[in-house]
Formats: sequence, structure tokens, C-alpha cells
Amino acid sequence: MASTNLREQLQSFQPWQLAALTAAQAERMFPNYQLFAQLVEGAGDADVVRMALDKVWDHLCQRGKVNFETQMERVEAQIPNVEDYDMYGVYPALDAVVAVCAAINQVEKATVEEALNSAQLSEECVATYLEVIAEADLSDEELVRFINTHELMEQELDFRQQVIGKLSASDKQQAKLLDAIRDLANNEGVSNIGICEQE
Repeated sequence: MASTNLREQLQSFQPWQLAALTAAQAERMFPNYQLFAQLVEGAGDADVVRMALDKVWDHLCQRGKVNFETQMERVEAQIPNVEDYDMYGVYPALDAVVAVCAAINQVEKATVEEALNSAQLSEECVATYLEVIAEADLSDEELVRFINTHELMEQELDFRQQVIGKLSASDKQQAKLLDAIRDLANNEGVSNIGICEQE
């Protein structure tokens, strides 16, 4: 789904910009995992995944050294096996953990491909959710229109462009900018599919 235009936008990005975009996508997807882990006993530890993502941001903001090999091992242990759960919620939860793994990879060795994959993962996560909630009798064409014009998809694409815009406007890796992007991605705890942790 991620367009050629997106690839062109990212070609000129420095490694830290690619890593920041990937971290922002993961940040926005994180509540999907958080809610799943909260609702399903033994599904995984959201705190472990949260800590790893926090460390990615700390590293990007140049706030100390991190052993990302250890973080990756801890996060990978939280990846849910979709075959163990008979519920839709496992899929966005899986996407969120995969996105955090991608963010860890990016701070170690950033690539345009990984950033594109992460953007596509988030976009497909939204599309799949919309497919699940769509009326069953829609034709293929109507379903595509429903997904492409839905508010959540519009918000997803708008969010990505906002992050790219902020990153493009600065060629310096500044903590203030990265904190602002993280804030934007956090979206007051509401994920890319419009859910948040239960009180």
C-alpha cells in the first residue's frame, strides 16, 4: 500500500529520521498491544514492550546508552502466536510488537525498506480493522471505497505525513523535535485503529 511517493520522500532521510518515523509508527500502534495484554490473561507483558520503545526514544534523543540486543530478546518473547487466540484483537497486537521490533532494528541500522515496511504495516493494520467492522454485504469495490475514505484511514495517512513533514523540516537530531513527534504519535493514548487502554 505504501506508495512510490513515500519511498521517494524517505530516500533523502538520514538514519535517525528513518528510525524516528519507525518509532512514531510503533508508538501509535502500541495501545493495540497494551489493550490486548490487559484483556487476555497471560497474553504478554505490555510493560516490557513499553520499556523497549521508551529506550528507542531515549536513544534517539541521545539520553544514554542502551543494549538493544537484550531489548530485542525481551520484546520478541512477548510476540503473541495468533493461532493461540480465537479473537481479532491478536492481529493488531501482533502488528504493534512487530512495529516495536522494527523500531529497535532501525536505531541499530536504519534502512528505507524497514521504514516503508513499518508504514505499510500500520496502514494494513487500519485496513484490516476496517474490513472487520465493514458491513458484510459490501461489494469489493464498495469495501475498497469504505476503507480508503474512512476517517481512521485518513487520520493514518495524515499522521504519517505530519511526522514526515516535521522530520523533513530539520536536518539536526534534536531531542525537542523528537519529543514533539513522540507526543503526536502518542495521540493521547489512542491507537491507529481508534482504541485505547481501559481505565
